[in-house]
Amino acid sequence: GGTSAGIPRETGFDITAASEVMAILCLSDDFEDLKNRLGNIFIGYTFDKKPIYARDLHAHGAMAALLKDAIKPNLVQTLEGNPAIIHGGPFANIAQGTNSIIATRMGLTLSDYVVTEAGFGFDLGAEKFFDIKCVKAGLKPSAVVMVATVRALKYHGGAKLDQLKEPNLEALKKGVANLEKQVENMKKFNICPVVAINKFITDTDEEIAFLAEKCKELDVPMEVAEVWAKGGEGAENLARLVAKVAEQCTCSMKPLYDWEWSVEKKIETIAKELYGAAAIDYTAEAKSDLKKVMDLGLDKLPVCIAKTQKSLSDNPKLLGRPKDFVVTVRQIEIASGAGFIIPITGSIMRMPGLPDIPAAEKIDIDNNGKITGLF
Repeated sequence: GGTSAGIPRETGFDITAASEVMAILCLSDDFEDLKNRLGNIFIGYTFDKKPIYARDLHAHGAMAALLKDAIKPNLVQTLEGNPAIIHGGPFANIAQGTNSIIATRMGLTLSDYVVTEAGFGFDLGAEKFFDIKCVKAGLKPSAVVMVATVRALKYHGGAKLDQLKEPNLEALKKGVANLEKQVENMKKFNICPVVAINKFITDTDEEIAFLAEKCKELDVPMEVAEVWAKGGEGAENLARLVAKVAEQCTCSMKPLYDWEWSVEKKIETIAKELYGAAAIDYTAEAKSDLKKVMDLGLDKLPVCIAKTQKSLSDNPKLLGRPKDFVVTVRQIEIASGAGFIIPITGSIMRMPGLPDIPAAEKIDIDNNGKITGLF
C-alpha cells in the first residue's frame, strides 16, 4: 500500500456487450462524435477530488483510431439473400440493447422500410430504444412489433422449462397476463403496436387461437409468424401487416420521461409505469453513487436500467405480471461517454459468470494438431 506503491482500489469487469465503448460505438453520429464521447469517459478523481476524463489522459484520439473500421456498419445477407445491416452488440438487460445509430440511419436511406431489433422484453430493449436512442438521434418510428411465443407465455404461467413443448392451455391462460402488461407498455409510447406470435411446431392450434382472441380483446393487431419452420415465407403476412400499420399510423412517439427530470424520477417512472413496481429502494452504495452523479453534473442524462430479462420485476423468480413489488437499486454506474447512467437492480450482473461446466473443459488438441470440442 501507500502512494509509492500505487493506490489500492476495487474494480471489476463488464462483458463486452455491456461495456461503455460498445455503447459509445452504437450511439455515435460520426468520427468527431465518437472521439468526443470517448473523451467523456469518466476515469476517476485527482487527489483533490477533481474529476478525470479520458480526454485528460489524451487517450481519446488513439481509442478512436482503434475503432476506425468498427464504426462502419456491416452489410451482410440472410440465407435467402436479403440485405441486413449488423452493427453493434449491446445486451438489453445490462446495456441499451439496440444497434448503432449510424446503421439505422444508413438503412433509412436505402430502403422503404427498416426493421431494427431491441433485445429482450419490451420493458428492456424497447424502452431504451425509445427513451435513449430515438430521443438522442431524433428517430421517429412508425410502428412497434412485439414478438411473443407460446412457450414463453406458458413459462410465465408456471410451466417448467422441460415441459414448454407440451400442450398446456391452462399455463398459457395464466401467463398471458405478461403479454397484457407488455401491450399496455407498447401503448404508453404512443406508437402503433403489432404483436407477432413466433410459432413453433410444438404450438397447438388451440393455443394460437387463444392468443389471437386475446390480442383482439386488447385491440392490437396480431399475426402469426412461422419463420422457424418456413423461413422468410412464414413471415410474409406479418410483413404486410406491419407495412400497413406503419403507413396508416398517424401517431408520434412520446418518450416515457424527460431527460431533464431528476434521476430518481426517471427511475421511478420506468419502474412504476413499465415494470409495475410499487416502490423503489436504494442501497447505501446506490445513494452514494447518486450523489456522485449529481456532483459531476450528469443527472440530466437518460437512465439505462440493468435488470433481469426473466421478469417484469428485478427478481427473476417473479413471473407473469407481478404486482406490489419493490425494485432495489443496488448501485449506479456512470457511462458519461455513452451519455447515460446505469442503475443496477436486483442481483443482475454486468459480467455474467461461466456455466457450471465451461466450454473450455471440452476443448482439446491431439498430437496431429486436430482440435476437438468446439461444436
